Amino acid sequence: MATKKKKTSENEIKKDKIEVVIEENVEEKTISKTESLQKEAEEKNGVKNLIMLFAIVIATIIILLFFEGTTLWNIVVLLLMLSVLIFVHELGHFMMAKLFKVHVYEFAIGMGPMVFSFRRKNDPTLYSLRALPIGGYNSIAGESYDDDDKLDKEQKMCYKPKWQRLLILVAGVTMNFILALILLFCIGLTGASESESIISSVEPDTPAAQAGIVAGDKIVRLNGHKIDSWNYLSVVSLLKNDSNVYVYEVQHQDGTYQTFEIVPREAIQVSDKEGTLYYIDEENTEEKIVKEHNLKKNEYAKTKIIGIVGKNEPQYGIGNAFKYAFKRFWTIVKTMCLIIVSLFTGKLSLDSLSGPVGMYTVVKQTAQFGFVNLVYLTAYLSINLGVMNILPFPAFDGGHVLFILIELITGKRVNEKFENICHLIGFVLIFALMILITFKDIIRLVG
Repeated sequence: MATKKKKTSENEIKKDKIEVVIEENVEEKTISKTESLQKEAEEKNGVKNLIMLFAIVIATIIILLFFEGTTLWNIVVLLLMLSVLIFVHELGHFMMAKLFKVHVYEFAIGMGPMVFSFRRKNDPTLYSLRALPIGGYNSIAGESYDDDDKLDKEQKMCYKPKWQRLLILVAGVTMNFILALILLFCIGLTGASESESIISSVEPDTPAAQAGIVAGDKIVRLNGHKIDSWNYLSVVSLLKNDSNVYVYEVQHQDGTYQTFEIVPREAIQVSDKEGTLYYIDEENTEEKIVKEHNLKKNEYAKTKIIGIVGKNEPQYGIGNAFKYAFKRFWTIVKTMCLIIVSLFTGKLSLDSLSGPVGMYTVVKQTAQFGFVNLVYLTAYLSINLGVMNILPFPAFDGGHVLFILIELITGKRVNEKFENICHLIGFVLIFALMILITFKDIIRLVG
């Protein structure tokens, strides 16, 4: 009886095994069928997305070639500029992550639905092309914290040495700076040069002429700020000045120094190629000038006139191009830092900032002066993006760098939840600021 029971038990076990195998085969067939259907659906969507991408590219080319100066043309140019800057930034993060053998899930060119993708041999990263040709992105494993149980620790950024994590984070900003230097170098080859703060001429019957400033004088300080270029002088002159008295310290051609206190004249400057000026006085008020010339709010700006003109002589050659690129790069960085500090101290208002809508207006105005000026604007925006991104503010690359530096100083990692909350708050504040700036830009544009 015992033997019979044993045989029965063995038969039941065999039967169970057969049923398990059958179930597994059924599951495998089901999974295989599901994967096949998913693949087929992806292929169909890929074709649709490819058609969408092709249509967008053709439309973009047509707009650029045949609709120059129109609203559509300006929007397309702005989007192309931002796309290049975003792509270069993300490429920097990607290259450094790959160098330190951090797992990158995907590196994408463009945004939106996927057109097609592929993987290289012995490379787990998915490389994809997306339907909307706007910038790109990459997804890095463990960028802020351990977010994947399937990967080994050495494949995640959060477990890499601090110096490697820092380099990955600053790589995007570095690429933006390198792009700006390349573009500025190209502009330098056309004869552009960094203008020193030397006055080439003084307009007659202006506050500067009445004060006694003459051509050849070099401005060394304005309201306490050290001046070394005409571009930096222009930004300092825009800072809030309650007294409306501008203190210029100049160096005469004989080497002597003199200080002038000048009260500028107010004027309306039209946003045209000539930069037409209409002086404001008791008889010709701002309201009267605007009404008389039928100007809208987005077509002019109220400005202050001193009456000095900068000296800018074209210089050519590779040496000049290098000199111009690095000097102008440094001037723009200093200008950006001055603007940021002035925003916090109240010397510049939020009205001085521009969001996407305001940038559209800048592109429209810049395009009037030719292609080289659009290239310069791209370089300026690239530096702008780099400086803003490296600020030690949560949600920016600089915010992530700040937490690593805190970890380096204290020897302890910042609490994961606390860090994530800080980045979330930072993102919300930035988003709210962008909405406010965009709202102000729209009011100026339609006004």
